[in-house]
Amino acid sequence: MRVYVPLTLPGLAEAHRTGELGDGPFVAYAVTPALREWYLSDDIEELEYAALSRAALASLRLLAADPGAPRRRVVVAVDVPDEAASADPDRGLDPAALGEVRVAGTVPLAKAAAVHVDAPDAQADVAAAADALPAADAGDDDAQFVVDGADDHELLWYATQEIPNLVGRAG
Repeated sequence: MRVYVPLTLPGLAEAHRTGELGDGPFVAYAVTPALREWYLSDDIEELEYAALSRAALASLRLLAADPGAPRRRVVVAVDVPDEAASADPDRGLDPAALGEVRVAGTVPLAKAAAVHVDAPDAQADVAAAADALPAADAGDDDAQFVVDGADDHELLWYATQEIPNLVGRAG
């Protein structure tokens, strides 16, 4: 199963240093039955993009909690055995948990298929979105508009061999 792990650049640097993602169980995003039902598509590429987008929002939440992290969303795509990732059936229909899975144990970073990171020119919009997130969660439509503005920036695709270069930019 392909899962999308939300991180920050410092989190990616730590994963690169240790060679592992998470210290299990940890939250990731995947094509779950609830995500399929919500997205109403059978196109696996569209569904995986939806899971990636959910992970990008989770990365934004991590940035909101870490004001010192560079304002670039980070998502690592990694393949794990099906039995290693499970969706919580009690949260399956919760809109905030669409696509959310728990990955048991750690996952070697070497298993990563790719890394998705905002371009440097997205930092201002991502910073504004991270700052607006609490108000958006409280129902402020203007703040939600700012948060949605981060989605105007596509995450760039990087090969795993490029991780040292990415984390070198993490400061």
